[in-house]
Amino acid sequence: MTEDAACAVAHGEVPVDTGGRTLAAVFASPVAEFLLRYGRDLGFRPVLIEPDAERAVPEGVDVLAAVPELGPEVDVVVTDHHRPELGPLLRDVLAHDVRWVGIMGNPRHAGPHVAALQELGVPDAEIKRVHRPIGLNIGSRTPPEIAIATLAGLLADRNDKPGGFAF
Repeated sequence: MTEDAACAVAHGEVPVDTGGRTLAAVFASPVAEFLLRYGRDLGFRPVLIEPDAERAVPEGVDVLAAVPELGPEVDVVVTDHHRPELGPLLRDVLAHDVRWVGIMGNPRHAGPHVAALQELGVPDAEIKRVHRPIGLNIGSRTPPEIAIATLAGLLADRNDKPGGFAF
């Protein structure tokens, strides 16, 4: 019997090319911890951008106090939209040619990032680069569920697929 190449990948016999992607979570949070942990398992290089050195950060993750140089291999997820540093950090992310940027939040409420970025003079075209809501709509409520939904959306996008159950 001939084995399908996808089966060999699923059995861990063949490495998957993830394109050298980096997953940058902005702000330490329970969701960021799961996002970065699971992201590493999915082939992302995990990075946390956290300006507050007093906040707890997950082990084994590069932690940066400010937005570094970011390129087109980077996916950025803002995990807390209540932080006062939201506008400046998101402005700094948008100054780079990142592949994808999104911010968590309830789609039934206005995103606070819009007003924060407008106050900083960020052009509307740049503000529109920020995805919200993010992830697949699976009814996520807990930090691990939100991380899984977010990563599923990033994987679908990375693999040029729509997500969901359409094949």
